[in-house]
Amino acid sequence: MNWNVIREYIPLYVEALGLTVKIGWLGIIFSIALGLGCALVLYFKVPILQIIVKIYIELFRNTPLLVQLFFLYFGLPKLGIRITAQTCGILGLTLIGGSYMTETFRSGLSAIDDIQSESALSLGMKKYQVFFYIILPQAVSISIPGFMANIIFLLKETSVFSAISLMDLMFTAKDLIGLEYKTIEALFLLVIFYLIMLLPVSLLGTYIERRVRYAAYGD
Repeated sequence: MNWNVIREYIPLYVEALGLTVKIGWLGIIFSIALGLGCALVLYFKVPILQIIVKIYIELFRNTPLLVQLFFLYFGLPKLGIRITAQTCGILGLTLIGGSYMTETFRSGLSAIDDIQSESALSLGMKKYQVFFYIILPQAVSISIPGFMANIIFLLKETSVFSAISLMDLMFTAKDLIGLEYKTIEALFLLVIFYLIMLLPVSLLGTYIERRVRYAAYGD
């Protein structure tokens, strides 16, 4: 292990980390919005749209992100649609993340017993009040574990962005190994920087789950 080489490589990894985090979190934010919207379509059984959402979920949950990125980056230009590598990364992460987020939110909404809605309506609450004040808060608390797992999964999926020439962490490591043959140093820094990116999210997720569990059950 050559520590001088590691010190020399650190600025490159810092720059790559910034790009990876930027694309990763933009994709996650958009996937949350997409997933919540699709989950509401399924929950309220919106005609036609629910069929489209189901097809979308099955398509993107059952194909690898790498294949989706290849289609977006190399396939769309054949149709006259050109997007940058960063846009492709964000869009790809949004689409695959949205499919997973949809199922997470849907399972949370489905876990709420109908008796709660019926009881609230019998007390004079309006349907939108029942949804926003009774159903949605409980569904969110139930969905937290799956929600945090999806975030970690999507951040790890950024490792395939190197396939479309994005200078992310994986691309940087592969580039340095190919050019300078410093395999151990490059991989060591790759592991360290992925831990820097993922470990805080994992710890935050554990903390939020405990807080939610304490608020709900007092233990």
